[in-house]
Amino acid sequence: MELLAAAGRAVEDAEVDHFTGAATMQRFLGSGPDAAGRVYRVAFEPGAGTNWHTHSDVQILYVVEGRCAIQSWGGAVQVAKAGDVVRFDPGEKHWHGATADGPMTHIAINLGESTEWLEPVASTA
Repeated sequence: MELLAAAGRAVEDAEVDHFTGAATMQRFLGSGPDAAGRVYRVAFEPGAGTNWHTHSDVQILYVVEGRCAIQSWGGAVQVAKAGDVVRFDPGEKHWHGATADGPMTHIAINLGESTEWLEPVASTA
């Protein structure tokens, strides 16, 4: 068993090369080379979001608060609300972020070990 105390987890700014707008992240799990996945708490300011990206395995988002805009390549933008869960398949090109009308926080569970970051999202409408 391992207890990961809240006091030991720093909140850091999300990488500006992979996000538009202001977002912060807090790593819960997955910093070591033997990690089975990675878990993050990500807080987005209104209108902030990720670039397009893919994951080597499944990604699951649990929306904690606010409204989360989500889109897979070629599909329409959808909105997930607090309590909703979103699942992306391995290799599925997608983005996610806060809607323009308020902040949003989600827990991101990445079962694989890598994320391929791609181009910024041209429009979220």
